[in-house]
Parts: sequence; structure tokens; C-alpha cells
Amino acid sequence: MSTRVITHWISNTPQHDADSSTSPVWNPATGEMQAEVVLATGTVVDDAVRSAAEAFELWSEESLAARTKTMFAFREIVNSRAVQLAEIISDEHGKVLSDAAGEVQRGLEVVEFACSLPTLTKGS
Repeated sequence: MSTRVITHWISNTPQHDADSSTSPVWNPATGEMQAEVVLATGTVVDDAVRSAAEAFELWSEESLAARTKTMFAFREIVNSRAVQLAEIISDEHGKVLSDAAGEVQRGLEVVEFACSLPTLTKGS
């Protein structure tokens, strides 16, 4: 069985330098190596920062209504994949599945709060 390799996700594509080194990812609950993560070089970090700055500019140009619609869509995606996300958290952090599911639920609550922020801009 081949080892899963976790790369960086930048500008909607997986990226890493050819000369990047890797580090093992251990499951804290079992002590087993479950993957290898590619370590970022300075070039990869620069690409990530540049991509984030460009995304911020595009996001800030969107209307409040468009941003709210995007956040609601994100909420639906997270909600529809809650079990899968809890399993990932359980693997990565060694948490029991019920704790991991609680983390996903708390994350959803934060997203729901962000979705409600536009109502605060209306004033009293």
C-alpha cells in the first residue's frame, strides 16, 4: 500500500517544489504513520501568500450579498460532509469520533455566525 502524500493547495491546485522534503504524519491514537506531508519551501510560501492576497482583493470587491451567498454555500458543503470531516479530524488529532464531530459542529456555528453578520450592518 502506498503512503498518502499531503501537498499544499494553492490557487486551486496542489503545489510543491521538486526539492521539497517531507515529514511523516502520525496518527496520535494508534502511533501509526498514516501519510507524509510535503514541507513548504520559501518559494511555496511566497506563492501561498501571493495567492491569498489576490483572493482577498477579489473577495473584497464582491458585494455583501454575494459574499453572504458564498458563506451559506460553504455552510451547506461543510454540513453535508460533517461525518467525513469528523473522520479526518479524528485521524489527524487522535480524537474519538464524537469529539471530532463536536469540533465540526462548533465550526458550523462559527460559519453560521459569519452568515448572520450582514444583518448587523443594517443598523438599528
